[in-house]
Amino acid sequence: MSEERELTTPVSLTLPNGTLNPDAVGWARTPLVDTSGIARDGVRFFGRNKRWEYWAVTTPTHVIGMTVSSIDYAAVNSIWVLDRASERTWHAEPTLIPARGVTLPPRAEAGPSRARAKDFRIDIDELPEGTRLRASIPGVEIDVIAALPEGHERLAVVVPWSSTRFQYTVKDVARPASGIIVLDGETHTLPAGESWATLDHGRGRWPYDIRWNWGAGSGVWDGRTVGIQVGGKWADGTGSTENAFLVDGRLHKISAELDWQYDLADWRRPWRVTGGGLDATFAPVYNKISRTNLGVVSSSTDQCFGDWSGTFRTAEGDDIAFEGIFGWAEDVHNRW
Repeated sequence: MSEERELTTPVSLTLPNGTLNPDAVGWARTPLVDTSGIARDGVRFFGRNKRWEYWAVTTPTHVIGMTVSSIDYAAVNSIWVLDRASERTWHAEPTLIPARGVTLPPRAEAGPSRARAKDFRIDIDELPEGTRLRASIPGVEIDVIAALPEGHERLAVVVPWSSTRFQYTVKDVARPASGIIVLDGETHTLPAGESWATLDHGRGRWPYDIRWNWGAGSGVWDGRTVGIQVGGKWADGTGSTENAFLVDGRLHKISAELDWQYDLADWRRPWRVTGGGLDATFAPVYNKISRTNLGVVSSSTDQCFGDWSGTFRTAEGDDIAFEGIFGWAEDVHNRW
């Protein structure tokens, strides 16, 4: 298990020359890293700068995903809604080359995020009580508040591949969600206490060819709010991990590289994610498959949704059991 440094004071991700600031390498419980240099120095590193806000909202009846992103040469935005019972989906993913129609704040929670394309709109706004998520495509209107309870901790991590290739990610799970989804004119109110929002905030300069696993889940078990945040492949060997377990808003950092066991050819078979005190099984019920091949740029994603169960042992030796924590586990390969 690596020894990761906890960041407790604000720090810039980049140095004045645009390379990685070594003092930023580590993890934090709040999004205190200033990433404004990614956009400011982007011309010198054109093609490697990746900036995005991804929000997922899960309820007993629906799943929502929305993305606002700029990958330098393109704006790749998305709205996706799943009806969990019927498995019907609503989806739009406009890709604009060159990148346009996108507004992203210089650092986390420092301003609004916007995406605009034909018949497509996303607005993400910070409020005193949390974050408002609004989106619209034909047949879909979304207006959700991702509440930010007092004392709720987020996992912020800087992953260093090299001085010119690095990523800052904020993975924020178990945010209570409220609001409405309107699908083909029918309004669905998010059930209180059973609806959750998860954020993936990313700013960095990436290698061209990369693979990753990401798993997350949010819910209540035995009267406690549980958040699961696990990753794999992309940060291996860097000394940083994006692994954590959240209990009632308190973050327990997992510095071990986790072992992922799964078979995409038989994706319904339970996945296993273990290490660093975590022994988790993921039982998928639905696979959101995305494939894009534009030659030089390609992407392959299997994002499976289902339930997490297992145990987590804290650094203090407390064993926490959990079952039925709904979320996802994914396998991604990007050439971008």
